[in-house]
Amino acid sequence: MESPVGEKGVPACGICGEPAVIFQPADRRYLCGTHLVREVEDLVRATVQENALIRPGDRIAVGLSGGKDSTALLVILSRILPAWPGANLVAITVDEGIAGYRADTIRAAQSLTGRLGVEHRMVSFADIIGQDLDHLLIGREKEACTVCGILRKKALADAARTAGATVVATGHNLDDEAQSVLMNAFRGDLPRLLRTTDARTAADFLPRIKPLAAVPEKEIAAYLFVQGFFTELPECPYTKYALRAEVRTFLSDYESAHPGTMQNLVASKKTIERCCAGAPVMEPLRRCRECGDPCSGDLCQVCRLRHSL
Repeated sequence: MESPVGEKGVPACGICGEPAVIFQPADRRYLCGTHLVREVEDLVRATVQENALIRPGDRIAVGLSGGKDSTALLVILSRILPAWPGANLVAITVDEGIAGYRADTIRAAQSLTGRLGVEHRMVSFADIIGQDLDHLLIGREKEACTVCGILRKKALADAARTAGATVVATGHNLDDEAQSVLMNAFRGDLPRLLRTTDARTAADFLPRIKPLAAVPEKEIAAYLFVQGFFTELPECPYTKYALRAEVRTFLSDYESAHPGTMQNLVASKKTIERCCAGAPVMEPLRRCRECGDPCSGDLCQVCRLRHSL
């Protein structure tokens, strides 16, 4: 049920009656800033607990780009982490080397970690492959997101291991997860759809967790805004080349018309996972013949990229 209108025509929070800051279409409910913050943090805490994403004593490497999702992730984890004795955080920022974009986000990341008192480490694409992203993409700009994704994953994993991390946390939200499900369905890519990165049984990988996976993007933005953590930052100039940008627009429009669509997409992935449990849908892991990293073929994606330069 929608909340009544309060003073000055502002909708009232459905819990306390204070002025609302956000409307949740799927639940048809308004929330004030206080209850939005509480609900978001409770949802993340429940996601972590129900999926055993964090264990006592974990050292969690948080991928901190400086953008809203990773900012919210670090803020929330810093608040809920005392529930896991001995667990601690280290923030890792990857500098891809994107002119007119990355410098601002790095400053935002540095400011946040200083404010929260969290250890902060930096790693760059130049450390991994000897060049920044802008130079790597000359003449191949349409490959931007693929190249960036391969190197960012490698940089974050290597920096996390160097920092002694036991798990890597990323800021993927509900919108991101739903977009990925839809993109993999469009491609007919069942192995990628079912791929999991949070298992602790594979010794070759640091498990990757997504504590924000149940939180909608707009609620993350509002969560930061009402607490003074929101920073206006430039958009990556390579976003225009991404398939995800098209899917994001399509799915956002569909969610507006049919609230709950994104939650249903993510739930459908879990149903498919259960139906395919035990089925050999992914190739067994091998070792890259050049660098030794685990991969599905003879060469890992980073080494393949090196050969293509």
